[in-house]
Amino acid sequence: MDSRLHRWLVRSAVLLTLLWIGWTLYQLGLGNGTPEARSLAAASRYIEDGQYIEALQVYQGILENNPENSQALYGEALSLMQLGAAQRVTSTPPAAPDYLAESLSGFDLLIGQEQGNGIDDSNRSLLAVSYANRGIVNDWLGDHQSALADYRTAMRLEPEVAQGPGLLTRFLRNQAEAPPTIADRADYLTKQLALPASERLLQKPEIDSQQRSYRM
Repeated sequence: MDSRLHRWLVRSAVLLTLLWIGWTLYQLGLGNGTPEARSLAAASRYIEDGQYIEALQVYQGILENNPENSQALYGEALSLMQLGAAQRVTSTPPAAPDYLAESLSGFDLLIGQEQGNGIDDSNRSLLAVSYANRGIVNDWLGDHQSALADYRTAMRLEPEVAQGPGLLTRFLRNQAEAPPTIADRADYLTKQLALPASERLLQKPEIDSQQRSYRM
C-alpha cells in the first residue's frame, strides 16, 4: 500500500475514533462542566426517551438544591405534562397524582419567575414554549379562555412557536404528519368562543389528542 495512503487512512481512523469518543462523552453528559449541567443533560435524554418519571425525579433533585433553576422548573413541568397526557387516555386510580394540575402549577411558577426577572433574549424562547405548553394544559383541563390567552402570548413572544414542532422534532417523535399547532388551535377557539355558549364545540378529542408539547 502506498505510504501516503496508509498515513491518510490511519489519521482518518484516529479522527473518527476521537469523534466517536467525543460524541459518547457528550451523550453521557460528561462534556458538561458541572454536576447540575450533567443532571440536566441526563434528564433531557430521559424526556427524549419517554421516561418521564425518571426525568421528573432528576429535575426535582436539581430543584432541591437550586429552586430557581429555570431549566429544571421547565423540565419538571414538562415531565408532569407528559405524564398527565398519558393519564388522559388511560384509566387512572382515584389516588393517582393529578399530573396536569401539578404541571399547570409548575408552568405558573416558572412563568412568574421569568417575568419577574424581566423578558429579554435570554429567556424569551423559554417563556414562549412555557406559555404554549401551559395553554395546552389549560385546554386539556377545559379552561379554554386561559388557553387562548396563553397561545396568543406565546406567539407574540416568539412567532416561530406558531409553526409547531420542526421536522427534526417530528422525526424523533416518529410523526409523519405535522400535528395541530397552537396557531390552529387559537384560530379554532377564537371562532368557537365567539358563538353562543349552546353552539360551541370546544373539544374535539380526535384532534385534541394529537397536540404535542413544545420544546425549546
